[in-house]
Amino acid sequence: MIEYEVEEPKDVEINIEGRIVTVKGKLGELKREFDFDSIKYEKKDGEIIFKKDSKLKKDKALVGAVAAHIKNMVRGVAKGYTYRMKIVYAHFPINVGVEGNKVIIKNFGGEKTPRYAYMRENVKVDVKGQDITITGMNREEVGQTAASIESATKIRGKDTRVFQDGIYITSKDD
Repeated sequence: MIEYEVEEPKDVEINIEGRIVTVKGKLGELKREFDFDSIKYEKKDGEIIFKKDSKLKKDKALVGAVAAHIKNMVRGVAKGYTYRMKIVYAHFPINVGVEGNKVIIKNFGGEKTPRYAYMRENVKVDVKGQDITITGMNREEVGQTAASIESATKIRGKDTRVFQDGIYITSKDD
């Protein structure tokens, strides 16, 4: 028997209807669909307990993944997620701006054409000087936005030990 517990804080409400999990908190609401027909769950005393009658490693991984995703959703609607990034350059100053759902990176390595990184839904990007702050409720969307900004400034065709310009993740508030 495999069991994982997810604590339901007082200011957060978790509803499970079929395959759809809805988590509501002070910052908003997150919904996600899971394929967990074989996983049983029960609510009691402010906790949700996920169970599966199996001893296989892959089933343990499945139950643990579902529980971890729901814990991330609970944390997201209660506190949110924040990633901080730093703009680093040696010679050519990099200009970064936000337009709609795109982050525009100009003058990267002296290039004339701008580079773009696309933001995920429900994610806010603030640029102040050399610092970029990415905030949102969904951990995966915030992380993917930060990763797309970081990969948009990847150095190609040059020695990365010498050319270290780019935008890098400096901290994550998890």
